[in-house]
Amino acid sequence: MSSSLPASAARPKLLLTGAIMEGVVERQLAERFTVLGPDGLDAVIAAEAGEIRGLATKGKLKVDGALMDRLPKLEIISNFGVGYDTVDAAAAAQRGIIVTNTPDVLNEEVADLALGLLLATVREIPQADRFVRAGGWIKGPFPLGATLRDRKVGIVGMGRIGKAIAKRIEAFGLPIAYHTRRPQPDVAFTHYPDLIALARDVDTLVLILPGGAATRNLVNAEVLEALGPRGILINVARGTVVDEPALLKALQDRTILAAGLDVFVDEPRVPEAFFALDNVVLLPHVGSATHHTRNAMGQLVVDNLVSWFAGKGPVTPVGETPWPKG
Repeated sequence: MSSSLPASAARPKLLLTGAIMEGVVERQLAERFTVLGPDGLDAVIAAEAGEIRGLATKGKLKVDGALMDRLPKLEIISNFGVGYDTVDAAAAAQRGIIVTNTPDVLNEEVADLALGLLLATVREIPQADRFVRAGGWIKGPFPLGATLRDRKVGIVGMGRIGKAIAKRIEAFGLPIAYHTRRPQPDVAFTHYPDLIALARDVDTLVLILPGGAATRNLVNAEVLEALGPRGILINVARGTVVDEPALLKALQDRTILAAGLDVFVDEPRVPEAFFALDNVVLLPHVGSATHHTRNAMGQLVVDNLVSWFAGKGPVTPVGETPWPKG
């Protein structure tokens, strides 16, 4: 995006809550705004609260109503990431504050990673790698394992990324069903309004739904039990959508067969009990973590802020945000 602020306009003050693609985002923001933070945030807010008009965040700091109330001139919150569960978008809407995120530019990357994690989990690719490195192959063949060939996949969440994942799974020739609150009119797969019923009828669950209070612990012990002893769980959504202790117990007891996890409740702190298990693949939240995609996400953070302060409105407002006005 090539738009820029009018030369005559005063440079708006922008609060940065944490490093966001340093050298891509931060350099561009510094060219257009007076950037405050991310160091010494409390002191910065105390000194500049009445002048801060924009906020760029990566999700480390919870942007809630209390913080918004400390920033009476705040107009826009530009979130790095498609998920914005650390931003209280409803509280922002009540205050007339725009919230934006970075959809679409990461769809394909996250979908690729989801399929890679599914394959790694089903075919035990990391375990096989460790087996070779430890000299196990010299002593005998790697044990036979599970396959995708006889599986039915349930996708929990069928937004942009969910559809991209479904397209890839469909190319593998696997039957697909899905769970969302409401059926998607442009999706031909069988819709299950009840998650437990879906878990009972499939043996592989892929999670790609928003985090937040409404979905916290959605996948609980009952869902895992319904998924059953052949069950595989793949989570590329948010750690909070799974009851983590229940999942740990299900893996330990072999209530389900295996799990592939890219996200955790208290990242980057992963419960150490997972480390001892040979039926789980653990990734450090890398769904969109490539130079190509993170650069595109960062650019969209900048584009939203530049467009807003140029008087052109937000580029990618979230659903709860008061835009278009009227």
